[in-house]
Amino acid sequence: MRIIETRVKSIYTKSRIPSVDYVINQYVGCQFACKYCYAKFICKWKPYGEWGTWVEVKVNAPELSRKYVEGEVVMSSISDSYQPIEAKMKLTRKILQNMSKRINLSILTKSPLVTRDIDIFRQFKNIKVGLTVNSFEGKEKKLFEPLAPIQRARINALKVLHEEGIKTYAFISPIIPEVTDVEAIVRETKSFADYFFFEVLNLRASGKEFQRILRDNYPESYEIMVNDEKFWRFVKRLKGEIKRLNVKTEGIEVHKRGWEFLKI
Repeated sequence: MRIIETRVKSIYTKSRIPSVDYVINQYVGCQFACKYCYAKFICKWKPYGEWGTWVEVKVNAPELSRKYVEGEVVMSSISDSYQPIEAKMKLTRKILQNMSKRINLSILTKSPLVTRDIDIFRQFKNIKVGLTVNSFEGKEKKLFEPLAPIQRARINALKVLHEEGIKTYAFISPIIPEVTDVEAIVRETKSFADYFFFEVLNLRASGKEFQRILRDNYPESYEIMVNDEKFWRFVKRLKGEIKRLNVKTEGIEVHKRGWEFLKI
């Protein structure tokens, strides 16, 4: 794993994500290297090699995080703040220690390492912490996200956060037809997830390699994703399923022709 240390002028970046004002990416690149990751596009501007083989580290991020910003702040959008390198560098922890505790902060990760920082989370007035869960186990995990923490570890972390009084959410993503068991995830986590976010796979953004993996191993899923009629029929069915589950949601974010946000 190649580590590139850099220094930046600001750690808060204006966001184009709906309802998010700023994002923080103290790391660029991710050791989890999920095959479907949309952040792979950053390799166009970061000529360090294949996605998942390098991580850029913004070493002066902790001092820059002292700045107070208004609005919703998300950590992170093109990395995972608790990827393996964080256990040693503690860059995320240092940022959290330095940040104004009045900032509205949302953290999303796939790593149970996030529970390490519960002591700091308690100091924030408005913070929520989410774990990405998607029911990928066995063959799916090996094909789609072989280096990411297992589902059980993520679910357990979500439960620990909730039990420690931290507002939590389950980010069910990517939802892939015939693969992601949304109902099973919700039923297992609804007692300790304060709300849910549902994101359908953006096949185009997932890249050609993942498209090939999906087509070769799950042809029925691939056909639904590339056929407009079948895709929107799937979305309609999914929305109905989520309504029947009766949970607090943020909506379904459907990536088909750019950013489109469908409220439930």
